[in-house]
Amino acid sequence: MGEVVLPRRMFLWCMAVIYLTAFVSLYVQIPGLYGNEGLLPARWQLRYSGKPLVEQLLSSPTLLWLGPRLGLDTHTAMELLCLIGAALSLAATLVEAFRDSVVFFCLWVLYLSMYEVGQVFLYFQWDNLLLETGFLCILVAPLTLIGGSRGVREHDRVTFWLTRWLLFRLMFASGVVKLTSRCPTWWGLTALTYHYETQCIPTPLAWFAHQLPVCWQKLSVVGAFVIEIAVPFLFFSPLRRLRLGAFYLQVLLQVFIILSGNYNFFNLLTVTLCLSLLDDRHVYFWLRKAYKTDNGNDDSKLWSWLCYLLELVVWALLIVGTIICFDLQLDTAKKGISSRTGECFFFFFFLCACNQFCFSFFMFLKMSLAAFTYHQFNLFLKTVTIPCIWIGVLSLTWEMVTSLFRCACVSGFFKRFWGTVQWTVFAGAAASMFAVSLVSSVGNMGTDKAHKRSAVNRLILFQVPFTFIEYDSNSRLWPGVRQAYEMVDRYQVVNSYGLFRRMTGVGGRPEVVIEGSSDGVTWTEIEFMYKPGNLSAPPPVLTPHQPRLDWQMWFAALGPNTQSPWFTSLMYRLLQGKRDVVELIQSDVSQYPFHQQPPAYLRAHRYRYWFTESKADGSFPERWWRRVYDEEFYPIVHLGNSFLEGMLNQYGLKDKSPPRRLSNTTVAQAVRWVRSQVRGVPAHTLIWTLIACSATFCLLQGLRHKSKDAEKPSDAHKATATDRTENAADGSSSDHHEKSDEQQADEEADKEADSEDEVEEEGEEENEVDEEDEDEERIEKR
Repeated sequence: MGEVVLPRRMFLWCMAVIYLTAFVSLYVQIPGLYGNEGLLPARWQLRYSGKPLVEQLLSSPTLLWLGPRLGLDTHTAMELLCLIGAALSLAATLVEAFRDSVVFFCLWVLYLSMYEVGQVFLYFQWDNLLLETGFLCILVAPLTLIGGSRGVREHDRVTFWLTRWLLFRLMFASGVVKLTSRCPTWWGLTALTYHYETQCIPTPLAWFAHQLPVCWQKLSVVGAFVIEIAVPFLFFSPLRRLRLGAFYLQVLLQVFIILSGNYNFFNLLTVTLCLSLLDDRHVYFWLRKAYKTDNGNDDSKLWSWLCYLLELVVWALLIVGTIICFDLQLDTAKKGISSRTGECFFFFFFLCACNQFCFSFFMFLKMSLAAFTYHQFNLFLKTVTIPCIWIGVLSLTWEMVTSLFRCACVSGFFKRFWGTVQWTVFAGAAASMFAVSLVSSVGNMGTDKAHKRSAVNRLILFQVPFTFIEYDSNSRLWPGVRQAYEMVDRYQVVNSYGLFRRMTGVGGRPEVVIEGSSDGVTWTEIEFMYKPGNLSAPPPVLTPHQPRLDWQMWFAALGPNTQSPWFTSLMYRLLQGKRDVVELIQSDVSQYPFHQQPPAYLRAHRYRYWFTESKADGSFPERWWRRVYDEEFYPIVHLGNSFLEGMLNQYGLKDKSPPRRLSNTTVAQAVRWVRSQVRGVPAHTLIWTLIACSATFCLLQGLRHKSKDAEKPSDAHKATATDRTENAADGSSSDHHEKSDEQQADEEADKEADSEDEVEEEGEEENEVDEEDEDEERIEKR
């Protein structure tokens, strides 16, 4: 693989932007989610028992333990940490010097501090992915703020390889869990006929995607399986163009997801991880600049043609194998394409066999297996998991060896010694991260931790560790690796992934609608800003912001209210009329139907929602949604209601401690002032404003540097031209002297006077000066 200087810089810049998005998005929602009068106050997670600070940090690694020492309550301390994180990430976005290992360490610690008290509203896979990727940034970023250098380090390719391995684990696990779940929609290739209308927060384009023919939806599922399961093996290909092809396929999938659904910063973070597949040469191609290599054109034409041929074979196998293994056929009667999963097992195993040169196993399975069943897919996983690990081992070893060779080629003993020491440290860290990432997170997850995440992981966000994809492979891991994982588990250094395990809402999208009333007779629906409710309201576009209450409302609709204890807290706070909670529903409080007086009664019903269909004449319908009533989700409650009080006491949601006084320290007043400035501003508007301003500043900064770089070559060219002119002038003067000597000889022969010679020499020198001036003028004009 070529140099990765520019992709690494792009990766760090993108991570700074994603951190900025995550902190700002969370900051806006802190009062309603974790404030003293929020849904799940964060101070309930921190029990100050008088233990030393070190023991508190070890039990729960969060900087919020420092709040009382600064005179801040937990709510204000959370806002302060979010503001610090947003400021640091903004600085890293604008100034390259702040894209430093120390800065990324601070950002990781700050977000981990939020995660530890975030409870169910922060237990999403993208939060885990951000923490793991953020930790890798500490290894990838240069260490310059304490006297280091921003130059290329010999071990950069080793640490940057970890992001490629993380991308492989993410994509491969996301594809595999869809089949291991035994979900009939994934096995029948019909998942996308439900996905667009049943996802949490669709975009307007999701309505149009939902209208596509069923055959197109099936082809899309086939493409998703190929991109998520087969293509990730190309991440470790020694052929550069195969990696680039894998990059564009992954980006294409993420772009389609972004266009059809609001998944906050998750897809942007995945695209950022895809940058690990690039090299400097391709980035220069994007910039339309010539890429200078030391090797020149040393590659023989025969080797180039062999590489082209091998790449064509791989892509041909990918296309033909997809057609054969998914049984894609042109159905002329239905004017479409039919497909099934009957033979795709052979295809995936064949691609794995190509990567590992295990053709004999493939032929054996092809002859012995006649149908694609769940048990046969498990056999495939058992066969492929360990070889996948060895592919990662060989790829990482190659990067380590090449980096060590680069260290040995450094001139100077002390530079070579220091580079070798750095290589030893970072190579050991990379090997440790790789080993720990193989351990089963689910198998080692504590009871409390598993209980907290169960509501999320049980559904589409089911997490599958890499080796836990196949249990026997997981059981063969070295026990020392498991012990190392247990030591770092609480810090979210490595996590397990697997999205959309099962397709929900096959019988219609379940949606909880809350209604309020002042007299118990007339009921008014409480409409959320983002989630579906009003049948005529178009779906929003709010990426990269994540409205965490709207997301949890989607999860709550998938089961009874007892599976979502926080929903009782929501009903209680709305009956109390808490503004911080109301702003989670409508940032503009005037749009809330009970903004003048809280409702006296509340209830919740579950409906089934579907996208409307286009009319027979091809025109668009007046409404985006249609719905039917399903059942009661939450009974009628009011303040003092026995059912409500019993639920609050059962889940420990009623705060019995007296209200605490607000801190009047300078820091607390500054935090409250910032809150007053952003109150009422929609979060996605605030985020996009910051991103647009940052991108504009970086663009102007880049153009300014480009103009400076353009001026430097012109100055150098001018200096070179001046030197050439002086050399020409020296040459012309020497010729002049030779000619003058000949003239003197002739004049002596002719016995002419010396005074005439001097006059002629002065005239010729004046002519030479004029010629030099003319030459300089011509050069300056050029």
